[in-house]
Amino acid sequence: MSGKDAISTTDEELLVLIKDNNSNALKRLFERHYSSLCKFLSIYIKDESLTEELIADLFLKLWNNKADYQIRNVKSYLFIAARNMALNQIQKKVSPLRFVDSLEDYHEVLQHDNSPFNIIKQKESLKEILGLIEKLPARQKEILLMSRIEGLEKDKIADILGISVRTVETTLYTAIKEVRVLISNRQKAED
Repeated sequence: MSGKDAISTTDEELLVLIKDNNSNALKRLFERHYSSLCKFLSIYIKDESLTEELIADLFLKLWNNKADYQIRNVKSYLFIAARNMALNQIQKKVSPLRFVDSLEDYHEVLQHDNSPFNIIKQKESLKEILGLIEKLPARQKEILLMSRIEGLEKDKIADILGISVRTVETTLYTAIKEVRVLISNRQKAED
């Protein structure tokens, strides 16, 4: 594949070449998305070397399982897979348990924001909301998570995803509107 051909080759065409054991196509796909995937994962993981390791693992999995993939949009697949790998990595980190020696200490712990009860309650609420967000189209879900869960500014999201700030705003507005509809429908179903 010449330099000019590599630039004009789409991600999906590169994937077809990867399925035919073309390692240069994998290298080109890696080079094309590595930087933006690292920026994207920095939202979730603050350790740069771990981020780079996860991206390398992602492309290794893509190569090792190339025959099994039925991917329509390679870029979306890469970003969603990278995010899932980051979230899995975060879940592996276990926070230390806090032990209490007396009943008074136990009540103090329960009143603290980071008490086990409050943490579980927050995780359940977050899990329900994330479950609703999972029902959104991929781009809406991605932008909503980046904005509301990670607290990124619209211009930072636009930079990471390579889209305009206006597109981020429109997609975010639509995503929030959809989540409100889903919450409303869920509440009606529970009543």
